[in-house]
Amino acid sequence: MTRRQIEDHLQELGDLYAETSGGGPWAWNQARGAFLRRLAADVRRPGFELLIAETTALTGCAYGFPVRGDGPWWEGFDGYLPERLLRLAASGRLFVISGIHVPSRVRRQNQDRAWNLARRLQKRLLTDHGAAVAVTLVNRSDHRTVEALRSWGWRYIEGDTPRTAPLGPFRVLVLET
Repeated sequence: MTRRQIEDHLQELGDLYAETSGGGPWAWNQARGAFLRRLAADVRRPGFELLIAETTALTGCAYGFPVRGDGPWWEGFDGYLPERLLRLAASGRLFVISGIHVPSRVRRQNQDRAWNLARRLQKRLLTDHGAAVAVTLVNRSDHRTVEALRSWGWRYIEGDTPRTAPLGPFRVLVLET
């Protein structure tokens, strides 16, 4: 989607996020607003791309941006990335996936199948940008998202296991093409 198309679909994207992020309706407005603020910031990044899936309504989305070895994308990643990923960033072959939002049934059913919606969206983002590796940050306490990402092929970053994870509020996961 272009930036203009994203602006035109902000309400739908916010609704999709609220519906797929869990929690009850009481938490939706606050979570929805925070999501829309993060999305507005990401849209301004060079190379930003947002893919949507829809039938008669929006059913899923994934978005992110390619990174270089410097720049504001580092916020939150400081001290987390091993040298190998820093070299990929410098060569333009590292892609940050900021979010994958799909219905809960996609998180639970057929997670390991190539045709799983989340797997197709993430693969398309990486293919479109010629990225070798995707990286994402997940709040350390968000076990549900970590579990879903791992079922879609993501793995913990080198040296990060549930027992030896670096300190900090986030888990770093990577996905190789």
